[in-house]
Amino acid sequence: MGTLAVTGDHDADQLLLNDPFALLLAMMLDQQIPMEWAFKSPLRLKERIPDDFSAAGLAEMNPDKAEAAFKEKPALHRFPGSMARRAQDLARHIVDNYDGDAAKLWVEADTGQELLKRLKALPGYGDEKAKIFLAVLAKRFNVTPEGWEAAAGPFSDPTPRTVADIDSPEALAEVRAWKKAQKAKGKTKQD
Repeated sequence: MGTLAVTGDHDADQLLLNDPFALLLAMMLDQQIPMEWAFKSPLRLKERIPDDFSAAGLAEMNPDKAEAAFKEKPALHRFPGSMARRAQDLARHIVDNYDGDAAKLWVEADTGQELLKRLKALPGYGDEKAKIFLAVLAKRFNVTPEGWEAAAGPFSDPTPRTVADIDSPEALAEVRAWKKAQKAKGKTKQD
C-alpha cells in the first residue's frame, strides 16, 4: 500500500493506491491541467466504463466509446479526444508488453535505469514524466530498484517539487508553493 494522497478525494486516492493501471493513467494525464484533476480522472473513467476499466478493456474498446467517456461532462482532460487516444495507446502498450498487468512494468525491473527505460517507452511519457513517475514509485510505494535515485535525478531528492512528494493536503500545498517560487525565479521542476 502506498502513501500517495493528491486528489483530496478518498475514493480517487484509493484507486490510485490499489490499481497500478489507474496510477499510470493518472500520471499520463498530468499535463496542462491541475494535478488533482489528472489524478481524479481514473476514478471518473472507471465510473463511466466500469466493465472495461483495465488495460485490456481500454485497449480493446471502440475508440469512439473511449472518446465519449473522456468527453462526458466533466471532461477527463482539457483535451479529452487526444487523451482518449493516448490512453488507449498506453493500455495497448501495457497489454502488448506486460500481459495487461501494469505492475509488471516495475516489479520486473531490476535496476532504476531499466525501470526508467520502460517508463520512457510508455505512450504519453517523456523523460521528465518518466523520472517523476519513478520517484512516485520509490517515494510513495517503496519501489526502489538499485540505482533509482540516479535514474530519477533531481526528483529523488527531498525537495517538495512534484506529485512524488505528496502524501497529504499539507504536502500538496508545499509542492504548489515550491512550484510557484520556482516559476517566479524562471526555473523549472528540475532546477
